[in-house]
Amino acid sequence: MHISFLIHNAYGIGGTIRTTYNLANTLAEQHDVEIVSVFRHRDEPVFALDPRVRVRHLVDNRNESPGYEGEDAEHRRPARVFPRGELRHDQYSVLTDRRIAEHLATVDADVLVGTRPGLNVHLARDTRRGPVRVGQEHLTLDSHSTVLRAGLSAAYPRLDAITTTTKADAIAYRHKMRLPGVRVEAVPNSVPAPGIEPADGSGKWVVAAGRLAPVKRYDLLIKAFDRVRGERPDWRLRIYGSGKQKDKLRALIDDLGLYNHVYLMGRAHPIEPEWAKGSIAAVTSSLESFGMTIVEAMRCGLPVVSTDCPHGPGEIIDNGVDGRLVKVGSVEAIADGLLELINNDTLRHQMGGAALKDSERFDPSRIAERYESLFTQLASRGGASAVGRMRGSLHRTRGALLGGAYAVRDAGRTVLKKGHTA
Repeated sequence: MHISFLIHNAYGIGGTIRTTYNLANTLAEQHDVEIVSVFRHRDEPVFALDPRVRVRHLVDNRNESPGYEGEDAEHRRPARVFPRGELRHDQYSVLTDRRIAEHLATVDADVLVGTRPGLNVHLARDTRRGPVRVGQEHLTLDSHSTVLRAGLSAAYPRLDAITTTTKADAIAYRHKMRLPGVRVEAVPNSVPAPGIEPADGSGKWVVAAGRLAPVKRYDLLIKAFDRVRGERPDWRLRIYGSGKQKDKLRALIDDLGLYNHVYLMGRAHPIEPEWAKGSIAAVTSSLESFGMTIVEAMRCGLPVVSTDCPHGPGEIIDNGVDGRLVKVGSVEAIADGLLELINNDTLRHQMGGAALKDSERFDPSRIAERYESLFTQLASRGGASAVGRMRGSLHRTRGALLGGAYAVRDAGRTVLKKGHTA
């Protein structure tokens, strides 16, 4: 089976990129797998890639590279297909619309997988007849803007399947969006075994990791640790990540006099050795579409104290068994959860062992099996829902007319630069 992933930028750093690589690497053990990156901004990917997985790009943004298109006139005109309301819309253009459409019209694949809403819209509109079309949702339906949701409601019925990272989000799609004939399945992200010795629970460190963004609520974690410091001054907190809130968080640390107890560590890659140095992980978000850092920490043997926010933590953590779920937005609840494990060595070690065992269900081999089963079932029914086939036929007729317009407009000049034909 030839499986082709379409991703925003395979050369960056982020949860979607990481989980796409995890899945592609595992599927490549049995299948022909490629990752098609819309953008390329550096020479080599950050994450490790199985040599059997091919990576190619559609638009080259490397300065002074032979294919640099940052100044292309088409690239300065806003996208018409990639939906407004999508977080990355400003990075897309008439050029990306065309490159993606040309790729999807010619790609020789049995299964096409989109990895964000805007790319899923392209899959629905531009894919040639035949391949199975699967749109992954790594965020949540409720977190999408009204404008974006309207665009998805028009496009998603043309897909064969939508996968969400949580059961709660799958329910939201089934109940809030009309998707006749479209499979909606909850398939969590995968996290591989870290390949290092797990934490032994003896280090007096609480560890957190993620973007320094308002939704992560690290301000609450720092305030909660002020109380932890008061009761257990021998414990410390490390926060890994970068972001716009760094200066604000640094000021809060200084104001509370926590500069010897709370450390902003910046980015760490790989992160696994840093998890293993700790004994407890902390997640204080107001919203998590899944919770990759929760699983990462558990796979390193750490119990996680997490806010019980929508949607992921409650589907990952078995409260009181392999971690602790606490009230969202409450400094006191976060502090209580941390101190419960800090002050009880036996409980902390028991939960750490349970976390290590329970997190095996997120191993890439298990998640790949679920995707493989889904792909096989969809392929056996011929691909494309009944509604999608009807709408796709109308769209191809419209596309043929627009294609003629493009041909006239582009007559006499080279449209795609060498190395960028799809």
